[in-house]
Amino acid sequence: MSQPEYTTAQATALTNHDRKPIHIPGSIQPHGVLLALSTQLEILQVSNNTQVYLSKAPEDLLGKPLSYLIDPQSVEIVKQCLVKKIGSANAFKVLINTLYGEIYFDAIAHHTEEAVILELEPTDSESEVSFLNFHSLASEAIAKMQSTSNLIEFLHLVAEEIQKIIGFDRVMVYQFDESEAGSVVAEVKREDLSPYLGLHYPATDIPAQARELYTRCFLRFLPDLTAEPVKLVPTENPKTHQHLDLSYSVLRSFDWCCAKYHQNMGVKALLVISIIQEQKLWGLISCHHETPKYISYEVRKMCEFLGQIASSELTHKISYSEWDYKVKLKSLQSEFLESISQADNFIDALIKPEIRLLDLVSASGAAVCLDNEITLVGTTPNIDQVRALIEWADTQVSDNLFSTDSLPKLYPEALIFKDTASGLLLLRISKIRRYYILWFRPEVIQTVHWAGNPQESMQAQADGSFSLSARKSFEQWQETVRLTSLPWKPCELDSAIALRNAIVGIVFSKADELAKINLELERSNQELASFAYAASHDLKEPLRGIYNFSTVLLEDYAQVLDDEGIECLQTVVSLSVRMETLINALLRLSQLGQAQLRVQATDLNELLNQVIDVFRASRQDSQFVDIRIPRPLPTVLCDRVLVNEVFSNLIGNAFKYNDKAEKWVEIGYFSQDGEDEGAGGAGGAGGAGGAGGDELLIHSPCLMPHAQCPIFYIRDNGIGIPHHHLETIFRLFKRLHSQEKYGGGAGAGLAIVKKIVELHNGKIWVKSNLGVGSMFYFTLE
Repeated sequence: MSQPEYTTAQATALTNHDRKPIHIPGSIQPHGVLLALSTQLEILQVSNNTQVYLSKAPEDLLGKPLSYLIDPQSVEIVKQCLVKKIGSANAFKVLINTLYGEIYFDAIAHHTEEAVILELEPTDSESEVSFLNFHSLASEAIAKMQSTSNLIEFLHLVAEEIQKIIGFDRVMVYQFDESEAGSVVAEVKREDLSPYLGLHYPATDIPAQARELYTRCFLRFLPDLTAEPVKLVPTENPKTHQHLDLSYSVLRSFDWCCAKYHQNMGVKALLVISIIQEQKLWGLISCHHETPKYISYEVRKMCEFLGQIASSELTHKISYSEWDYKVKLKSLQSEFLESISQADNFIDALIKPEIRLLDLVSASGAAVCLDNEITLVGTTPNIDQVRALIEWADTQVSDNLFSTDSLPKLYPEALIFKDTASGLLLLRISKIRRYYILWFRPEVIQTVHWAGNPQESMQAQADGSFSLSARKSFEQWQETVRLTSLPWKPCELDSAIALRNAIVGIVFSKADELAKINLELERSNQELASFAYAASHDLKEPLRGIYNFSTVLLEDYAQVLDDEGIECLQTVVSLSVRMETLINALLRLSQLGQAQLRVQATDLNELLNQVIDVFRASRQDSQFVDIRIPRPLPTVLCDRVLVNEVFSNLIGNAFKYNDKAEKWVEIGYFSQDGEDEGAGGAGGAGGAGGAGGDELLIHSPCLMPHAQCPIFYIRDNGIGIPHHHLETIFRLFKRLHSQEKYGGGAGAGLAIVKKIVELHNGKIWVKSNLGVGSMFYFTLE
C-alpha cells in the first residue's frame, strides 16, 4: 500500500472506530456489581451477577426501591449525589446481608442525565482510610515530586512513586504530541522486562473516544483483561429506552481491541491515570502487570490524587524548563516593539537589525509582505516562491496565525525549497490589506523509534476496506522522518501573536495621533481661510482708493509733474492693478475653502461646450485654436460651476503657454480598468510628444480608491514644464515666467484648480516634456 493510500485508509478506519460508542458498552467488568436507579432511587437495571455478590437474582431487585438492598443511612448518601455535578461521586462503605453472611462493599454513587448509578465492589476493609493514613501514604510521594525542577526527573519520580504504591510490573509516563501520537518519556519497570522508554506510539493506539474519556475520568482500572464482561439486565433503561451511559463508571467494561492490544504486550492488568495540563490531556501514567491484579478503590483514589498533584506540578515544571527561553523571547520582544513604535519606516524597523525578527521565534529566515512589496531576511525561498506561497495561504489559511513543521505535506510545491522552508509560521497582520510576516525553518531529518510497526494497526478486509485492529508486535521499529522541521513551541507562537497585537496597537495609536493632527489642521485651515477671506476683502477698499487717487493725479495734475513723477504714478497704478488681481485670487481660494459642494449629475459634454464657447468669444485669435475631443465625455456627479472653472483654467493655460504656429488642445478621459481609447487617439494626433504621450499614461500614478472613477486629461503641444517644477506649479502665486511673458497672470489658477479637484475628493497631477507639450490629469470621485 502506498503512503497516500495508507493515510486515507487509516483516516477512514480511525473515523469508523471513533464512532464506536465505548461509553455505552451495555456491560461491566465482573469484579463488582452495578445498579442503575431512577431519580426516586427505584432499581431500573442491574448487572447480571447480583446472585454471585448479593445472593439476589436480577429479577428480585428490578423495580424495588434501593432501601430494599441497603440501609437508610446509605440510601441518603446515594441521594446526596443528585445535587452534585454529573460525574462527581459519593464513595462510602456499606454492609449488605447475603447468603454468605454480611459483606462489606466499597460503594460509589454518581448520576448521569438519565439515571443514578451505584457500583459495589466487595472489600475486606470495613473502615475507610483515615485522612491521617492517607496523608502519610501520599505526603512522602508528593514531597519527592516537588523536590526537583527538572521535568524528566520529575516524571520519573511520578512513575516511581505510583509503582511503589500499586506494585505493578511496569509504570510509564506517556506524553501526547500535536498529532495525538505519543511517546514514553519516563519508565519504572521490573528488571527483566524490555524497556519502552523513548519509543513512540501512533495515535491509533489510543483512539479519540478513549482520549476524550480520559479527559473526563482521571482513572481507569482493568484488573483482569482476560475476564468476560457482565451484561446489564435489561440492556436498555426501561424509562428512556436508551443504553446506560457508563462514561464515569468505575466498572465499565473494556473494548475488545483495548484488551487484545494489551494482551499482545503480555499485559493482564491495567491502571491508567490521566495527566491534565490547562484542561487538556497532556499524557497518561500507564501501569502494566503481567498477571491479573486487583487494587482496592481507596488505593486507586490515592493514585488518582497523586495524578492530580502531578498534573498541577507539571505546569510548574514545564514553565520552569521553558522559563529562560520565554524570558529571552519577552526581552527581545520588548526591545523589538519599542523600536517599531518609534520608527518612521515600518519595514526597516522589522528587519534592521534583521537578527531580531528571526530570533523572535527562533527561525532561520523570514519574509515581510506589505501588499506587493516583499522583503526577505535570512535563509528563505526566493521572491517568486514566497509570493506563490502567500497566494496559497490566502485561500487555505483563515486564522491570523498558522504554523506547520511539515509544509511540503500541505503544500507540495514546497518540496523544491524544503531545505530552507519545511517549517512555516505565518502571521497575518491585516485581513483587509495583504500584510504578512512569514518565518521559515529548514528540514531536519529525524529517526523515530516506534514500539512496533505503527501500520500494523490497519488490517485489510475482504471487501477491500481497512479496519483498526490490535497490534501484535512491540519490538523497536525505526522510521526516518523527512520533510519536517523542528516543531514550533507554544511560546514561539505566543511571541508571534504578541507581535501582531503590538503592531495593531501601534497602528491604532498612530491613527489616533494622526486623527488629532488632522482635526487641528482642519481647525487651523478654517481659521486661515476665514482670515484670508477677511483680509483680502478688507484690503480691496484701500487698494481701490490708491488706484483712484493715482488716476486722478495723472489726469488732473499731470501738467505740474515732471516725467519722472508721471512715471512713478503710472507704476503705482500698474502695481495696484496687479495687487487687486492677487487679492481677487486669494479671495477666490478662501471662498473655495469654505464652499459647500452642490453635487449633481453633470453631462461634461454640455459643460465643455459652454467652456469652449466662452473661450472662443473672449479670444480674437480663437479661430486658430484646434480643440480636439476624441470621444464623448461621461456624465459624472460634481459641482457644475466649479468643474467649469477647472476646464476653463486648464484649457486657457494650454493656449496661453503655447508658442507653436499651430496650437491644439485635446480633452479626453480613460478608465482606470485599462480602457484608454481617448489617450490612444491623442497619440495618433502627434501631440504632446510622441514618445512622451504614451509614457504619460502608462506611468501616471493611479491614486484614486475607486477603480471605476475615470481619469480626465487635457493635453497640449505647448512649451512644456521643466521636470523640477512639476510639483511646484500647483502652489499659490507660483509663476515660472516673468510678468511680461505669456500674458502675465497672478499664478493662482492651478492652485484654484487643485483646490476644486480636492474638494471633489480627487487628485490632479501633470506629465510634461519641455518644448513638446504637457498633459494634466485629474479625477473627480
